[in-house]
Amino acid sequence: MTGSDRDAPTDGLDTPRADEDETTARTDTESHSDTTHDSASRTARLRTTHADAETVMAALRPDNTDSMEISVEGDTLVTTISRETTGGLQSTVDDTVVNLTVADAIVDTTQTHNE
Repeated sequence: MTGSDRDAPTDGLDTPRADEDETTARTDTESHSDTTHDSASRTARLRTTHADAETVMAALRPDNTDSMEISVEGDTLVTTISRETTGGLQSTVDDTVVNLTVADAIVDTTQTHNE
């Protein structure tokens, strides 16, 4: 991790925000507790912008769990994750951000080589 990586803004879960990395899609994260929902009391919503959001969504689909919902709104991929514990939510969000980063990089590389 470089010095600039350590100083990068975080999403509140102590992970660098993807919008601060020049090779990564823009990521906005919202999280909150939902005490009225018995099965999932923690929720995070990731909004990431991609050159080809449909392809990125298809790449992530095999890794989706029952605690995840994913949709496309134009060039924005909206991923909602609900987990019972904060630690479980953080782990799932971390995994999802890594998967988004890899999928987006592959789409960018493919588009560059196909031009």
